[in-house]
Amino acid sequence: MPLYDILHDTVYRYDSAVMLSQQIAHLRPRDAAGQHCLSHSLTIAPEAARRVERTDFFGNPVTGFSLYAPHDTLAVHARTRVHVEPALWPAAADSPAWEAARDHLRDGLSGHAPLQADARDAGQYRFASPFVPLGDESLRYADYALQSFTPERPMVEALLALSARIHADFQFDPAATSVATPVAEVFDRRRGVCQDFSHLMIACLRALGLAARYVSGYLLTEPPPGQPRLIGADASHAWVAAWCPGLGWVDVDPTNDVQPDTGHITLAWGRDYGDVCPLRGVILGGGGHSAEVAVTVIPVDEMAAHDDQAAGADGHAPE
Repeated sequence: MPLYDILHDTVYRYDSAVMLSQQIAHLRPRDAAGQHCLSHSLTIAPEAARRVERTDFFGNPVTGFSLYAPHDTLAVHARTRVHVEPALWPAAADSPAWEAARDHLRDGLSGHAPLQADARDAGQYRFASPFVPLGDESLRYADYALQSFTPERPMVEALLALSARIHADFQFDPAATSVATPVAEVFDRRRGVCQDFSHLMIACLRALGLAARYVSGYLLTEPPPGQPRLIGADASHAWVAAWCPGLGWVDVDPTNDVQPDTGHITLAWGRDYGDVCPLRGVILGGGGHSAEVAVTVIPVDEMAAHDDQAAGADGHAPE
């Protein structure tokens, strides 16, 4: 079974001294079906004056930390080892009609039928959220989704069809959007990154009355043939999970038009990016700032070889 080491380094450099910093980190992968976090370390420089480990509302591991001394740089280094098992997704054609998922949640929440525990949890993911507002735009998202969610179509089949259409209709363009780009703008411009495509797909599903959540994580990328894997060249990733009665949560990655398997490592999930961003907080002072993020996802055997090579290069064991 795949065993990965994940390195996630974030460095903030400020134009002037920060006098106070309060931060929340979603950097420890959660244990989930087919995934187990074997070890995790989080190094903070300067050293935090206060640090608290907890679980957030959605069940994600969270580290909260505070710095009270003046500093002009903040570096956060996470190192994690994760075991991932192959996914066992249901046959698309064998899933119930998508209307069954919509009606089960709608009727249960209106008091007409009891909901099982997983459906009660799923209900909270049916509604608009800060990064996925609906309002007047919901009709456009619903119309787009209904091209895939035809009457009585099996839920998973329709889900995969919508993912394929987003993958075909939208161009991956890292320069086209920022974290703050609205979903409506992404829909109009037909370009963006994994965060944008995930938010768009969630908006389409919620516009139909379905429950959809945002999943943040990592994606194992392969170097070109004959080339070494570059340390720090990967990035955080995002995809979508939709709830289906009898099956629970079914994940799909519209950016790559695949269902996540052993190359996808789940970090956290929530209503949208705002619930699970890797590092966020508030500071007093600092003026402007720059941020550098480097992510590496690497099989453990390759990491061991990399560490041996690094030790041989400078005569010291890697930190």
